Amino acid sequence: MTAPRIDRRTLLRAAGVSLGLPMLECMATASGQSKPTSPRRMLIISNNLGVLPKPFFPTTTGHTYTLSPYLSKLAEYRRDFTVFSGLSHPGVVGGHSTENCFLTAARGPTKSGFRNTISLDQYAAEKLGQSTRFPSLNLGVNIDKANRSLSWTRDGVLLTAEDNASSLFRRMFIQGNPSAVRQQIQRLEERGSILDTLLDDAKRFSSTLGTDDKARLAQYLNSVREVEGQLQTAREWELKPKPATNQAMPADIHDKKLFFQKFELMLSMAHLALETDSTRIVTLMVDAFATPVFNLRNQENTTDGYHNLSHHGQAPDKVKQLEDADHRQMELLSHLLKRLANTMDGHQRLLDQTMVLYGSNMGDSNTHDNTNLPIVLAGGGFRHGQHLAFKRDDNKPLANLFVSMLQRLGIETETFGSSTGTLSGLNPA
Repeated sequence: MTAPRIDRRTLLRAAGVSLGLPMLECMATASGQSKPTSPRRMLIISNNLGVLPKPFFPTTTGHTYTLSPYLSKLAEYRRDFTVFSGLSHPGVVGGHSTENCFLTAARGPTKSGFRNTISLDQYAAEKLGQSTRFPSLNLGVNIDKANRSLSWTRDGVLLTAEDNASSLFRRMFIQGNPSAVRQQIQRLEERGSILDTLLDDAKRFSSTLGTDDKARLAQYLNSVREVEGQLQTAREWELKPKPATNQAMPADIHDKKLFFQKFELMLSMAHLALETDSTRIVTLMVDAFATPVFNLRNQENTTDGYHNLSHHGQAPDKVKQLEDADHRQMELLSHLLKRLANTMDGHQRLLDQTMVLYGSNMGDSNTHDNTNLPIVLAGGGFRHGQHLAFKRDDNKPLANLFVSMLQRLGIETETFGSSTGTLSGLNPA
């Protein structure tokens, strides 16, 4: 007998508890000939001090390249990632001032009157719409929340990063009691009432304006309508049960010295968010610049803060500590890829559905160089296993890679930031 087809949104309910179902065979199409298409996802990780370039970049290119000392930590997933050289953002120079431009490609961050532009994650969230509880999640490690972020709005406004794992866990999984939910919905409705009043007043005011002012006001009202739509979506999500998880509430790590422990914890939270489909877009800014003396391994601590170490001047002791720190980063990245590869999303690995970009705005922190950025892209359904090398003295725009990623997400666009097209040599599997 043919089993009845059920929808993936079906919930198991009992005694006030609900649990979302995983992907099952009976969730195939009615004909049984094809399987549902899993959504594509994106996780972007950036360390604002980068890595030492020499042990990171391979010395050979193509599919037969030899893994560099750093990339040897990812050897198990060689066929699942591509390493790039010769990429940067044109006009994005100024040393550490470029950290907020990594996902925006906004030129001239040190110029007077500089204003940032929309970041890759927020652009993707806009185009995809809100099909998950959170359109995107913006996370941080040791981050200076007031001044740094990977995520920026269309108006160039910084979106504060979440660096508290337990707070994020509560937002994703802890359902408020009925009274708390009603209060939140009431707050959302009150905001909506304010917007309704504003729109009525603005329409009456518009009749007194000239042509140019009417056009400006119309643009503003369109923005208000977008906010109205977001409020309606927020109301709908407040009424939906949050997903279940067998993970325990994480214990927060407040000591900045435990840099890699915090890094690993936030990577785990990112994986959990993607695995439960709480969101499909995650950014994680690792603020090494704001990290003081930190623990390397066991009881061994660095002799200086991360920023001072990065200006090593070829001092052997500082270089050695940076190499150890970079190896730790690669180990954490390898562990993340393993978790994504071992997590099934329907009939595919979550890794195959998730683009994982690791990189930095700094090509060489020691010299404040913002060219030849260290970039690795894993997963996401691309043909990987190669070193794509572009000219070191005439870099390709990193935004070309961003366009390729946006298209892989299903977004129809040919441009983003300073792009000149998609990135040649990177093809879908």
